[in-house]
Amino acid sequence: MKELEYPFDSEYIIKKRKSLKKALLAENTPRLKKRVAVFGGSTTNDIVVYLDLFLLNYGIEAEFYQSEYGQYWQDAMFPSQELIDFSPDIVFIHTTNRNILNYPTTSDTKESVDLLLDAEYGKFEQMWRKISETYHCPIIQNNFEMPFYRLMGNKDCSDYRGRSNFLTRMNQKFYDYAETAEGFYINDINFISASYGLKAWSDPTYWNMYKYAMCVEAIPEFSFNLANIIKSVFGKNKKALALDLDNTLWGGVIGDDGVDGVQIGQETGVAQSYYEFQSYVKSLKSLGVILTVCSKNDHENAIAGLNHPEGALKPDDFIIIKANWENKDRNILETANELNILPDAIVFADDNPAEREIVRAQIPGVSVPAMDGVENYIMNIDRNGYFEVTNFSTDDLKRNEMYKANAERAAQQASFAEYGEYLRSLEMTAVIDDFIPVYLQRITQLTNKSNQFNVTTKRYTPTEMEEGFESSEYIRLYGKLIDKFGDNGVVSVVIGHKDKDILNMDLWIMSCRVLKRDMEFAMLDRLVDRCRAAGIKTIRGYYYPTAKNKMVKELYGTFGFERISLDDDGNSVWELNVEGYENKNRYIDVKDNTSIVNAE
Repeated sequence: MKELEYPFDSEYIIKKRKSLKKALLAENTPRLKKRVAVFGGSTTNDIVVYLDLFLLNYGIEAEFYQSEYGQYWQDAMFPSQELIDFSPDIVFIHTTNRNILNYPTTSDTKESVDLLLDAEYGKFEQMWRKISETYHCPIIQNNFEMPFYRLMGNKDCSDYRGRSNFLTRMNQKFYDYAETAEGFYINDINFISASYGLKAWSDPTYWNMYKYAMCVEAIPEFSFNLANIIKSVFGKNKKALALDLDNTLWGGVIGDDGVDGVQIGQETGVAQSYYEFQSYVKSLKSLGVILTVCSKNDHENAIAGLNHPEGALKPDDFIIIKANWENKDRNILETANELNILPDAIVFADDNPAEREIVRAQIPGVSVPAMDGVENYIMNIDRNGYFEVTNFSTDDLKRNEMYKANAERAAQQASFAEYGEYLRSLEMTAVIDDFIPVYLQRITQLTNKSNQFNVTTKRYTPTEMEEGFESSEYIRLYGKLIDKFGDNGVVSVVIGHKDKDILNMDLWIMSCRVLKRDMEFAMLDRLVDRCRAAGIKTIRGYYYPTAKNKMVKELYGTFGFERISLDDDGNSVWELNVEGYENKNRYIDVKDNTSIVNAE
């Protein structure tokens, strides 16, 4: 919904919140259902109201639990039966600098301030550990905004007795914990409050009158930032950025002005703004965001513009370049198809409002940020949180290389008359084995991102994945695929739990970038081997349909499973007799974890 995208009008959202929610619910699109517990150190009702709106817009239907005013510590440490029964999927702790009980005084020694800091921080860490042990779910914790006054003036930030200094040190302790704790995320209200304007944000009237830790007008912006973390945790991030060229990546029209006439570089303020935007886009690539071009242009002109000596981006930075005179909505759909991603995983950036509206109308789910004025490009994309980072793996660093290698594979495929011959030419090797610690983060990430090749759409928190990794009740496999074009990374995950001589499949996912490469058969072969070794006689598979996973509706049938039930909602159950199974993989050389150990 356009009204809920940055830059939004907070006053409008506050005024129209009921009608906005009604319109979102009327869309009747499939949504993830999640339970969100909010532990508040101040009044949280309005935060939940707007958080609910933004999550609905992201395709997440949330049920909320709120602690009573100021009872965040009690709820965390001594949960009620109601809270235990609620069993949250995620816990948000809304504390601010108003909840620091003991600040330093000007008479304190450095040693006494250090002890005070450790004591204040220790209560938080104790609380986080208790929540993690109780609910095994992700935790989002506010950091601290700066105080609205400075008793010591500018020295407040550098003197150990200053409140600004104390809060800065507390924040650093929070960050240190976040670096090592799985499933723990910081909601950066220090940045949001500074960006909003600390004077307005911290207006003491709202605290004194209503126990709001911020002004009412700032709450939608706060909730929007929080929603970005939650949607990222639950795999709702965007994957690709499709960029127009003329007046988007450079100033001017290259077909009319020529390479020498477009504005990019350091010569003028406008040229610098376009260069800065290109540099920002290139930085997104380093996070694993897939970059593509979608421009009405001659291909030769597009390449010439991207080769501009003053530009930060070059043709090799893009996986796909659609520079032609087709409608842009068609080019975006073709791009999604070639990348094996859904169209709603794409962000379309174009300076032309007419083109933006056409794409928005023709392809529901594609995000189309406002691109009015080059000086606003970075902020409008960045603050929308399309690519919010909650987990970051080595595979993210290599994602663009992987997709580029896929394009090379597609080009080679076209030169073969017989598909099997093409697969053999890829010289594929897979490592398929039980989970190992080095890949747990990527395995967890894959379970929360994969939507199309995912038979159950079950999601795992880092804590749940670690528990499953350590349990003997499961058979687990990850698959890593390598070919002559490069390393695809971890692309498939299979998890099943044992029930006597039956293995019930909890999860079967695979990255779409390795579809039709025999990887699913290689995974099945190794799974059957593990089942035989464990005395399992039957593998029982489950398919639960969603709006996005129709491609795997008959997956188990292609594996040779027999369908034993099908209900009116399309949920199906399948069984495979392990004893009579014959291997199906023909093109991949499969190794185990020892090959990784030996390579290292």
